[in-house]
Amino acid sequence: MRYRPEDSTSSPRFCGIRTFMRLPAVRDLENADFAIVGVPFDTGSSYRVGARFAPEAIRSASILLRPCDAERGIDIFDHLSGIDYGDLPVVPGFIEDSFERIQGALRPIVAAGVIPICLGGDHSVALPLLRAVAEKHGPLALVHFDSHSDAWDQYYGHRYFHGTPMLRAHEENLIDPTKTIQIGMRGGVYEAKDRDFPKSLGFEVISTRELVKSSPEEMVVRIKERVSTAKTYLSFDIDVLDPAFAPGTGTPEIGGPSTHQILEVLRGLTEIDFVAFDLVEVIPTFDAGQITSLAAAGIIFEFLGLLAVRKMGDDKE
Repeated sequence: MRYRPEDSTSSPRFCGIRTFMRLPAVRDLENADFAIVGVPFDTGSSYRVGARFAPEAIRSASILLRPCDAERGIDIFDHLSGIDYGDLPVVPGFIEDSFERIQGALRPIVAAGVIPICLGGDHSVALPLLRAVAEKHGPLALVHFDSHSDAWDQYYGHRYFHGTPMLRAHEENLIDPTKTIQIGMRGGVYEAKDRDFPKSLGFEVISTRELVKSSPEEMVVRIKERVSTAKTYLSFDIDVLDPAFAPGTGTPEIGGPSTHQILEVLRGLTEIDFVAFDLVEVIPTFDAGQITSLAAAGIIFEFLGLLAVRKMGDDKE
């Protein structure tokens, strides 16, 4: 059995239950290559809240997506079987309890060899997701698109919020710092040393200025050289985009790249052994005309394209 989206030439897109790309809402892991998984938790936010509503909003925006990847000239679902697994359990207001439930609920998906594509939620959810994926694969390479490093030590004396997951992941040996790369860093910090702190952990850090001055091809080379052949987790904070392209987010930073610039980089990340993805920090209540949710859905479509191209290569071997 293979799962693919509902045929929107036979059934209008606005019909039916809102799943990602109108995929079947099932939990059949045996017949799936990937699973769309909602993680509706935003208690780790430090400023704007509302990312708990993002999985629903991204799913709604995704009904505009079509199965053929025109840039690559392939029908994604000729190569991948995908499902919308629904949402993982969370406990609003209780971050560590939610982490335990998120990790436990993702565990069987990862164990089955199904690639999770997780819709946050604020960026704090990356930590339990990384925990679940690293349980199977060991320390992971990390490709992290964001305007913030999320490597703070604490927030008002607390070790867990959406600004700390990358430092916690490093401390817990969930990621390999020599294969970690952060792309799109910008904005003010509290002290000058804060900007270079991720580098002291061994991370490679690419600022937004470097990103926009370089060609997409140059960025792709740097990312591929960094992660090499390692099992790789891609974490995408929508605030890496300029607020003109993603206004509905929790901590917007002006002066970012366009959606087009980011898509050009993502499309080049073929051959990387991605084992999990997340996209976080969409806040529909601050969105306008679904701009941010549409961007998020389109970026996830690029994740699927990367998986399809890799599957095509695996099938030829």
